[in-house]
Amino acid sequence: MPSEPLRRSGRAPRIRAANVAWYLVMTLLSVVVLFPVWMTLVRALSLPIPYLAEGLPPYPVDPQWGAFWEAWVEGSLGRSFALSIAITLVITAAQLVTSVLAAYSFAFLRYPGKSVLFALTVATLLLPIEVTLVVNARTIRSWDWLNSIQGLTAPFLATAFGIFLLRQAFLGLPKDLRDAAELEGYSNWRFMWRVVVPVNRPAVASFALVALLTAWGQYTWPRLAVTESDWEPLQIRLASLAVQNIDRSNIGFAGALIASVPIFVLLLIFQRQLIRGLTAGAVKG
Repeated sequence: MPSEPLRRSGRAPRIRAANVAWYLVMTLLSVVVLFPVWMTLVRALSLPIPYLAEGLPPYPVDPQWGAFWEAWVEGSLGRSFALSIAITLVITAAQLVTSVLAAYSFAFLRYPGKSVLFALTVATLLLPIEVTLVVNARTIRSWDWLNSIQGLTAPFLATAFGIFLLRQAFLGLPKDLRDAAELEGYSNWRFMWRVVVPVNRPAVASFALVALLTAWGQYTWPRLAVTESDWEPLQIRLASLAVQNIDRSNIGFAGALIASVPIFVLLLIFQRQLIRGLTAGAVKG
């Protein structure tokens, strides 16, 4: 019968081989994911005609490092960038508040018709935004909310996705915490903000990140809610920039990379919280 050191020595090469294979797979997947980003950078740095003449190579042709500054100035991206930040912050803050309140209600409170109301809330996830576009557009026009922050944000102040995600996370709260809070005489409001939200901080943080990314990338709704160029958020301005520079398509690619910088920064900083939060409600504890 082999001794324990021999068994360990035989197991070590297999573990190393498995680790090497795993890192190779992850490296390959990283290349596949990052290749479109690299090609966008290549197109941003290359003038279109010389680049096409070279046969669309995977490297810059006669790099134009000033393309990013030209995109920023010609597209007037400064105001649009600030406007998109304001819209994103308003939507994210409102969705956090409404989702936490509604999720707590569905998770802990008891009242008639709660199950039906929750089912109807979740059912709205099946409705694409196109279904409500016409009604919402008529509403903000009748309220004279065109070209305004409230017009750009009002249809997105609450989301069924956030309510569902946070409710599932709240249901995983240990019953002992609820019993202890009741013994201490905590009200629902105090229990929610002092116990439920802090314990489920990863889920709340991940939802905040998803809300930020979704609000930042909005394109369809601003097309209907904006009629003046001064109120065009970043995504709309990028489309105008690309149309105005058809003969210099690299300017449009440069603008797209500028708009993606906040997304990359957020994902790099909060990737762990995003993964932990999205899986927090998967297992009920």
